Amino acid sequence: MAKYKACQTGCCILFIVICAVALVVLCIATFLGADCSSESFRHAAVAADSQLCSEIGKRMLLQGGSAVDGAIAALLCTSVVNPQSMGIGGGSIVIVRNKTGNVKVYNFRETVPKLFKPSLLNDCPTTFRLSTGSQWIGVPGELRGYEALHREYGRLPWAKLFEPTIKLAREGFPTPPYLAYFMRNKFVKEHVEKSSLCEVLCNKNKTILSNKDTLQFSKLADTLETIAEKGADAFYTGRIGHDLIQDIKAAGGTLTMEDLKSYKEQVVSPWTVSLGPHQMYIAPPPAGGALMAFILRIMKGFSLTSDSLVGENKIQMYHRYIEAAKFANGQKKHIRDPAFFGNGKVADHLIDPSFADRIRRMISSLRTHNDSYYSNIKPPSDNFGTTHVSVLDKDELVVSATSTINQLFGGAVYSPRTGIILNNELADFCGRVDSISAGERPPSSMTPVILEKSSGGILVMGGSGGSMITSSVALSLINRLWLGMSLKASIDARIIFVDSKNVVNFEPEFDESVKEGLRALGHQVGNWKYFLNVVNALEKENGCIEAVSDRRKLGMAAGY
Repeated sequence: MAKYKACQTGCCILFIVICAVALVVLCIATFLGADCSSESFRHAAVAADSQLCSEIGKRMLLQGGSAVDGAIAALLCTSVVNPQSMGIGGGSIVIVRNKTGNVKVYNFRETVPKLFKPSLLNDCPTTFRLSTGSQWIGVPGELRGYEALHREYGRLPWAKLFEPTIKLAREGFPTPPYLAYFMRNKFVKEHVEKSSLCEVLCNKNKTILSNKDTLQFSKLADTLETIAEKGADAFYTGRIGHDLIQDIKAAGGTLTMEDLKSYKEQVVSPWTVSLGPHQMYIAPPPAGGALMAFILRIMKGFSLTSDSLVGENKIQMYHRYIEAAKFANGQKKHIRDPAFFGNGKVADHLIDPSFADRIRRMISSLRTHNDSYYSNIKPPSDNFGTTHVSVLDKDELVVSATSTINQLFGGAVYSPRTGIILNNELADFCGRVDSISAGERPPSSMTPVILEKSSGGILVMGGSGGSMITSSVALSLINRLWLGMSLKASIDARIIFVDSKNVVNFEPEFDESVKEGLRALGHQVGNWKYFLNVVNALEKENGCIEAVSDRRKLGMAAGY
């Protein structure tokens, strides 16, 4: 009987202990989740251009993949869902941060081939138009970059990352609403129908696909299947590369197998920029992050708060932003490949606090100035394109990846043997340089960002839209860090785009009273039609992850 009572007592104590532990766990879980909204995620998230590609990235994470696995899978998906933006015929700039805070930059942007048209810069447009044709094709770096990232951070088998996109490309899928809407634009419609792109983006009657049609990339599916099985070498040294070069030569291009075989991705340290208590990591030149950081450093000195959006303060805040953007335009000439210019120090001054302070003092609250005031000499042409993916996994590996084939559908050169759409990356040299060199990476507006917040949170962001990337990312960060907006509101807010000629362009639905106030300060207002600025971001704070894919491209994030 005594033994029974002792056992009963022991069981009661054990039961009480179990209940106490369960209560503590419940309290902790409740405490950690107390501030999480129903739209937030607890473990991991992917913010890509489309819901389909975000979901494919999420699927990789759920299968035990890393943020890099998720990013690669989402980008491969984007190459068929938004083929106007990126693909394996292009290149990327990717920033990766691990749990311990170590940050690396992977630059696998396209490079100038060994043989290129000597008079290429004479072909640069003098008015706004797309640079089409094979003379603009740079050596693609996309797959070498994926390979390097996967080797360092991948957890899933290489081939698994390709499976969802191969299935989409082979079986076909309804033309995505955004792509169909985009191609209905008269400018884009003519661009597609008059080029080799029509082979995959047109109906049998040679008119662009609508959202009722099936989009299918059968030849690309074959190519991706081979790369999934044999690795990136199938592209850079194997049959796919040989087929691609044949098609490029048939189109009049200059790339050779030697260009593909000699391509190497770059792995470098990020530039670190302090924004008050926050630390921001950006890719060094020839990426465009230095220009964006320069604008932020200037604006930080104006001590912005939510009151900066009230009444006359709002006009003054945007006026100062426009002035900072004009000074940034004047600094574009410094965004060059440091391996070829400046002994590695082509734009270091742009992240120097004293330089930002000096420029801030040159901004008048009462007026704007003529172009010479901003050192804006020989402005480059404006363009649009690109995509961005932000990913965070359960182990706090963070990826900020911006990828491109440059302008819309690159140079409109389609490779029928491989199904690949080629980039027109060499057009990025137009208006910025007097000469180019074999192996050089072109200057870019691409600016993936990873920001460590003073609260211990992490903010991952990047944008697309060519020349508008600087404006869209800078203004989104200003909105989030200093003006008190939520992440979604920060991205949704209408932007101001200061073009290469320092003309101020307002996104539709921008505040009319602010527009009038800025006109009164002397700003020249333009009529830019192509607001393709898209920001995809995520933020982890207090155990909650908010992920936002820009509604401008009908995007939606995914996570768990």
